[in-house]
Amino acid sequence: MAHPSPASDLLASVEKIARRAGQEILDVYGTDFESRAKADDSPLTEADLRAHRLIVAALRDLTPDIPVLSEESAEIPFSERSQWPRYWLVDPLDGTKEFVSRNGEFTVNIALIAGHRPEMGVVHIPVTDTTYSGIPGVGAWRDTGGRGRMSIAVRRVAKPPLRVVGSRSHGNPALDQALEALGPHEMKPAGSSIKLCLVADGSADLYPRLGPTSEWDIAAGQAVVEAAGGQVVRLPDGQALAYNTKAGILNPEFLAYGDPVCFRNWPRN
Repeated sequence: MAHPSPASDLLASVEKIARRAGQEILDVYGTDFESRAKADDSPLTEADLRAHRLIVAALRDLTPDIPVLSEESAEIPFSERSQWPRYWLVDPLDGTKEFVSRNGEFTVNIALIAGHRPEMGVVHIPVTDTTYSGIPGVGAWRDTGGRGRMSIAVRRVAKPPLRVVGSRSHGNPALDQALEALGPHEMKPAGSSIKLCLVADGSADLYPRLGPTSEWDIAAGQAVVEAAGGQVVRLPDGQALAYNTKAGILNPEFLAYGDPVCFRNWPRN
């Protein structure tokens, strides 16, 4: 009988941590919180910080030798973190607008970065108790309700109309123009890193992002997409997104896709 690999064991532990963090978030989500994002005493900040504290403590227990960079502890200077060969990159609550509007489309994101690339990723959707996870080069999975992992894969042959997933909360005229030039497509709005998961499981063909994102927003979802056979690349040059290469934490514009034809046919200015 084959035994689980150390990477698979580690991934299973991180999935459990993400689900526990999701429950902390739901405990706040279920209250009559005020619709204020990132105010010092707001319930939203309480949800962020409760998830952050749980994740950081659990990861330090799990891997004491691997540092953690979280959105809620982003003050770690680049001079220090640039020396890290591996680190956990965490967004304890991705999708603040979705949290406030109560549409359920927010996530917990945990990625393991090694050599500037995502080596492992977990994206947990607390409201549906759905966990996407992946190890590039090994496989990608979806687990709903803790009933067990099911393998997922990108759609390798994209046929028109292309199924495009985009932000529910961030409109973008440049994106509208590019999609018009792209040709026949269907637009599916979604919040947070769920967009990357929809590419990973074949529900969408591509996710173009022409606005700002932070590294902790994308890393876990990128790991899942790549583990499912897709790519997440910079626009316009097609290089894979890289992490911890500069002092700033903003990503360039990017395209996530399953079929490489989506990148080849993406409109260039």
